[in-house]
Amino acid sequence: MSGVRTAVIETERLTLLPLSVEHAEEMAGVLSDPALHAYIGGRPATVEQLRIRYRRLAAGSPDPAFSWCNWVLRERAGRGTAGSGELSGTVQATVTPHRTRPEETVAEVAWVVGTPWQGRGFATEAARGLVGWLAEQGIGTVIAHIHPHHEASGAVARAAGLRPTDEWHDGEVRWRRSLGE
Repeated sequence: MSGVRTAVIETERLTLLPLSVEHAEEMAGVLSDPALHAYIGGRPATVEQLRIRYRRLAAGSPDPAFSWCNWVLRERAGRGTAGSGELSGTVQATVTPHRTRPEETVAEVAWVVGTPWQGRGFATEAARGLVGWLAEQGIGTVIAHIHPHHEASGAVARAAGLRPTDEWHDGEVRWRRSLGE
């Protein structure tokens, strides 16, 4: 299965919007805290760097067997929430055929929430919404790679139903959830 297309995902307090170049300016501010890179490396990107990255991501993978699905998180205003309507982070899923069972698909997921929005459950809500959407798309397995000392990200993964494995990838623990169970 290939060709998974990003779509709007609604959760209780968030709208996960398909990533576009137009999000770069606001997201540069959301992702501007160097502390966000403590476990993932790198440093905050400039608006122009994000425009270039977002243009590439929005265009999709050049390999038709891979789907790049990327969203920005918009805190919803109204509907009984105190939401600001601001962007607050991102989630992503790279969907690929399973290495040994090509009829099955695997989604590697990740999330980041800007520092001012942390501690409010947005990453957990977005990750749960993303995993639920992936299940609706027929994805077989969801994995995430999490630094062993990044307790907050581990808590998000656990809340989305992923469990740590004994596998490691680039110094991070591989977390997994089978959506077919």
